Amino acid sequence: MAYSKIEQQVLEMAKPVADDNGCYIYDVEYLKEGKSRTLRIFVDKEDGGISLDECEAISRRMSDLLDESDPVKENYMLEVSSPGIERRLSQDWHFEKYMGETIDIGLYKAINGSKQLSGKLISYSDGKITIESDNGELSIMQSETTGVKLHFDF
Repeated sequence: MAYSKIEQQVLEMAKPVADDNGCYIYDVEYLKEGKSRTLRIFVDKEDGGISLDECEAISRRMSDLLDESDPVKENYMLEVSSPGIERRLSQDWHFEKYMGETIDIGLYKAINGSKQLSGKLISYSDGKITIESDNGELSIMQSETTGVKLHFDF
């Protein structure tokens, strides 16, 4: 899934800020929610996840950088957070990183009467997601999904 122009600009600005804090950018999204706009920067660390203090430090620095360069012309709310345990998979590298893990897939059109699929991610290539589920192997194009996320049993 490609980033919008604003998301790409923010991603490039945020990478060195995250690096300076010992983190990496997992994802960026800029979207309209109701009447307002939200710019979300998801940050993570390889060794145990991100802390609230790290999110705050990145948020403060990004707020200053965004005020200076002003890539977003509308009013918006900036959020910096962890992608969470049920993190969204949207970029090629997300799928590569979580190969072999169980994922949940939302669908625009039902398959076998269901708009939700769950299974082990066994391959991803050129937007084609292949899972192994209780019903066998199934492939679907990412463009046919409402979203893909890591599965977590509570």
